[in-house]
Amino acid sequence: MIKFMLITNDPDVAKYAELSGVGRIFVDLEVLGKQERQGHLDTLISQHAMADVAKVKQCLTQAELLVRLNPLHPGSKVEVDEAIAGGADLLMLPMFRSADEVRQFSELVDGRAKIVPLVETYGAAKSIDEIVSVSGITEIYIGLNDLHLDMKLNFMFEPLANGFVDQVAETIKAAGLPFGFGGIARVGEGAIPGEMVLGEHLRLKSSSVILSRTFHRNSENVLEFKTNCNLKEELHKLLAAGRTLELRRADEVMTDNQRFKNAVAEIVAGKK
Repeated sequence: MIKFMLITNDPDVAKYAELSGVGRIFVDLEVLGKQERQGHLDTLISQHAMADVAKVKQCLTQAELLVRLNPLHPGSKVEVDEAIAGGADLLMLPMFRSADEVRQFSELVDGRAKIVPLVETYGAAKSIDEIVSVSGITEIYIGLNDLHLDMKLNFMFEPLANGFVDQVAETIKAAGLPFGFGGIARVGEGAIPGEMVLGEHLRLKSSSVILSRTFHRNSENVLEFKTNCNLKEELHKLLAAGRTLELRRADEVMTDNQRFKNAVAEIVAGKK
């Protein structure tokens, strides 16, 4: 089944998430350019710090620790070295537009951690043939939020509904790399319900997805999490939905895909 990821810099939240079944904790250090791109949207611009990497790592026993760094810049080597020293298992490179940027990042990492390029620009997506061949890459994540903005679309799930993500995913799978994309809400909730998004992940054979802010009601600490979200129970619902979805016939998969497209089209029409 799919590995669920949770973005947090709180060690207590990270431990609670791990015990609830989250397979990967995500510390987000990206700040460069993010306010300019997403400041007008209801999206999280994290306040995580490099010191959080070691604090979160120390509380984990099974879950992996992924750290998203800034896009390539003069301080990237220092960021890479410090994140690895703090215990990062995987390093994510955001907002690149070419395979050459991924190669430069891989050289900085030098085999010391797994590398996850975050494909969230149109240029990166169109360069996917080259990107999958870069040494050191272990998987790829497709970021629908910035990707839809870069493509001048109106809703984050449009690149998935219009078949663009399918094209990128086919190239990634042909290279033998795992991949994930977007975010997911609870079963029965969200602009696009969690189970409908999960159906698309299973259709494309995705291996990971980020739990959205709405999933845990924007909780900031472990007390809020436990009050707002029985994480183990909500993940169990998603897993149960996934087991049912995995039993679909091919025609049922296509029917569900069309329902997803229709739901996206309705939301997009309401934004125009």
